[in-house]
Formats: sequence, structure tokens, C-alpha cells
Amino acid sequence: MGIRSIGLVYLFIVGLAYLWAFRRDPQKAQAAIKAGAASLLNLLPLLLAVFALVGLFQEFLPPQMIESLLGQGNRAASLLIGGLVGAISIGPPLASYPIAGSLLANGAWPPAVAAFIMSWISVGVVTLPFEASIFSWRFALLRNALTLIAALFCGLLLGGFL
Repeated sequence: MGIRSIGLVYLFIVGLAYLWAFRRDPQKAQAAIKAGAASLLNLLPLLLAVFALVGLFQEFLPPQMIESLLGQGNRAASLLIGGLVGAISIGPPLASYPIAGSLLANGAWPPAVAAFIMSWISVGVVTLPFEASIFSWRFALLRNALTLIAALFCGLLLGGFL
């Protein structure tokens, strides 16, 4: 089942849920539609930027470069690069998935891509000063180091299942 088919199934299920909601309480259903539309409008610039970035990756980063940096040829370096690139990336986890899909489609090693996603979600190099100001530099550095190691390990583990 392709991504488009899955999306259509989700839309159908959500449509049924809204039909049920309208029958149960039309005012709450209308409020839910307004809240959903507001969320979509808030996310739309991010989604457009992410898909534009994926387009740039696909057109300007040749598959040979992605494969040489993140491919299976040098597994240790690929895993580390994937984890480090994810660690310096910023944005919601939603943004990492299309980029990761593009990397996989262009020859990246699955464990390196898994480490990329996991470190994007859990390691916060860009937000490190903010985290340190709230907790402490020692805590922030230790947490980021441990979560990077965990992301690399999970990437390897997940790659074993793919």
C-alpha cells in the first residue's frame, strides 16, 4: 500500500469520525474543524519548507554523494555522520521523515538514517545553550552525549531488523 493510499484511508477514517461527531454534537464538531484548520495553517509553512528542502536534496545532492557519506561502504562513519547531522538539525520530528525517506531512496544505509531520525528527535545541539541555562552545562552536555550514543545504538539495532 503506497503513501497516497494510506493517506486516503486516514482521510476516510477521519471523515467517518467527523460524521459521528456532527451527529453527536454539531457545535463541538465545528470547533474541532476550526482547531484542525488552525493547526494546518500553523504547520503549512513548515511542511512547505520541508518538502522544498527534500526537493533540493533530490536535485542538488547526487545519490553518489549521499551513498558515499551515509552508505553501507563505511558503516561506522555512516552511522556517526547520520547521528551528527540529525543532532545539529532543528525542527519538529515531522520534518525529519521526508528527509530520511529521501536519504534512503538515494542509497543511505538504513541504520544511519535511523540514527539521523533518532538524534534529530532526542539530541539538541542547536538548543544546547537554552537547555544549559535551565538545567546546567554539565547536565545538558551529558544528556546530549548519552542520547547521541543511544541514537547510534538504536540505529544499529533498528538496522538489524530492516
